[in-house]
Amino acid sequence: MTNFNINGRPVSIEAAADTPLLWVIRDLVGIKGTKFGCGIGMCGACTVHLNGRAVRSCITPLSAVADAAITTIEGLDPQGQHPLQKAWIETQTPQCGYCQSGQIMQAATLIKDYPNPSDADIDAVMNGNLCRCMAYVRIRKAIKLAAEEMRGGAAHE
Repeated sequence: MTNFNINGRPVSIEAAADTPLLWVIRDLVGIKGTKFGCGIGMCGACTVHLNGRAVRSCITPLSAVADAAITTIEGLDPQGQHPLQKAWIETQTPQCGYCQSGQIMQAATLIKDYPNPSDADIDAVMNGNLCRCMAYVRIRKAIKLAAEEMRGGAAHE
């Protein structure tokens, strides 16, 4: 039995220690916002937070999350009012939307580390999150907009 918290809720999971966290989240816990992309940690669609840091859940084994805090896109802000979620909507960032939960989760860590991110900061941190629709310009715009709001800048509604 592996115990951890997901989106603030304690869970106990009985599964093999090497089960990827992605499948635990989707199939055993039943939270579907975290997506499967590549299965080898290269695309970022499965990004979640493990103790506040972005990780690829497809290559994170269940054994690595014992007693940890996991946050999925659903737990970032249950009402969808996190500055990144609002900025994604305001800038009409998603096209197909498949990669966007992973993009937003990676961006949340980016803004935590770089409250006023430059283009170079965004490129460096977001580099491993792929978007097949090529929405990178809108992703960068949304990140900057959210960072501004989080720094107490003008609210964009």
